[in-house]
Amino acid sequence: MASHSQVLMEDKYTVRILTLNRPNQMNALSWNMITRLLQLFLAYKDDPRVKLVILKGQGKAFCAGGDVRPVICDIVQGKWRLGADFFSDQYTLNYVMATYSKIQISIMNGIVMGGGAGVSIHGRFRIATEKTVFAMPETELGLFPDVGASYFLSRLPGFFGEYVGLTGARLDGAEMLACGLATHFVPSTRLTALEADLCRVGSNDPDTFSSKILNAYTQHPHLKQHSAYHRLDVIDKCFSRRTVEEIISALEREAIQKPDEWISATLRALKKASPASLKISLRSIREGRFQEVGQCLIREYRMVCHVLKGELSKDLVEGVRAVVIDKDRKPKWEPQRLEQVTDNMVDQYFKRMDEEEGWEDLKLPPRINLSSSIIAKL
Repeated sequence: MASHSQVLMEDKYTVRILTLNRPNQMNALSWNMITRLLQLFLAYKDDPRVKLVILKGQGKAFCAGGDVRPVICDIVQGKWRLGADFFSDQYTLNYVMATYSKIQISIMNGIVMGGGAGVSIHGRFRIATEKTVFAMPETELGLFPDVGASYFLSRLPGFFGEYVGLTGARLDGAEMLACGLATHFVPSTRLTALEADLCRVGSNDPDTFSSKILNAYTQHPHLKQHSAYHRLDVIDKCFSRRTVEEIISALEREAIQKPDEWISATLRALKKASPASLKISLRSIREGRFQEVGQCLIREYRMVCHVLKGELSKDLVEGVRAVVIDKDRKPKWEPQRLEQVTDNMVDQYFKRMDEEEGWEDLKLPPRINLSSSIIAKL
């Protein structure tokens, strides 16, 4: 097994196993990890010996997200462009995975959040287990669901993606399978055997062979009684509204008509999130419904550059301080209230930063030899 410390690489015949290796940081993606993964995926793309890439995490987490602490330090020091470079590489990696001509199998055993979703959900096959915990908690951090989330969340059933993206709700493996974020559910005790079988994948038709192996191991778990996925009717009724204010009002009406702890928890999550983040997140997911994955990532890069620059709001720095650094969970958002976040403010996040000297839109690599499943994303 070759080691570049934070990403381990194992060569098994026609299979390459990549392991995220920062277990003490729940495998949060450092810039080093992102560039190494990008280097490996690009190298495997042109290597005829490689038929399948397996991505997994060391320890109890698959990947808890991007490591934002260095980005925040750069912003505080007036170097927000370094953060922009970090996100540029991360989004490029997401795009390479989303349009990959070879098979990627993501073993999401443990925590999968934020940037962890970006390096897994775009893959062809996505395995959840009973230990999987998925969330896009960006609105609590003063950011928005990125890494192509406006693409994959907007394609979940009904308005479940708006619910997941705005509230940061946590989903278990059964819920991921039910909504389509996962393609298979395999008990964690069977992962070692599954991996061994996958490493015997033949060279003639690795896609079909991998599918058959995965199907042989997969189970169909029952959703828990209190799963949010049982509330799709209420979610569709409320989260289909045009604005965040209307979503909250609809939920409050539901709470009055039929008091419910799930609705109360959903309202609490929305009311503690950054108002600016909620508004740009809703618009981002709505736009994502009509865009291909590359368009979503280019737009998200524009958005994140505005967030990093901090002229419209400094909520990212404040959110990371409150949740990650000081952990007091008492952020002081600015603007403080939803009604203070105007449509004009929201519009600014989606515009090019043409006035910035040297700033360019995200440049994505060319697409070649795409399969029909990948073309469907374009």
